[in-house]
Parts: sequence; structure tokens; C-alpha cells
Amino acid sequence: MGKLRVLSGQEVCRILERHGFVRVRMRGDHIIMRRAVAPRASIPVPDHKELRIGTLRSIIRQSGVPRSEFET
Repeated sequence: MGKLRVLSGQEVCRILERHGFVRVRMRGDHIIMRRAVAPRASIPVPDHKELRIGTLRSIIRQSGVPRSEFET
């Protein structure tokens, strides 16, 4: 496994969009991303300049997107 990159919330949203997620709504500084096809998932992504590593790991785990998409 490679090292996770430092990503912004917008960059994470673009990666998720490539894997079938769409922006559903935004509340405060969180963007809610949802995948319509199975397996269905709804993921809140903080709209911050830099996401903490634990937050990024949680998004990866919930989304089912390969970790390699987020690595350097």
C-alpha cells in the first residue's frame, strides 16, 4: 500500500464522482455524496482545504472505492 495523498474535500468529491457518486446536497461545510446503484452509499465529505487522514480513511471505507485512487 502506498501513502495517502493530502486531498481537499473538492478533490475527494471528484474522485467519488468518477466512481458513480453524485452530489445530492450541501449543508454547512459538508457535501453529501450518494451512489444510486448497488451497493448504495451516502457519504458526507467535509469541504475543507485538507482532510485529516482518519476522515479520508473513513470515506474510503464507506465508499468502497479502491484505496489506490487516493494514494500518491
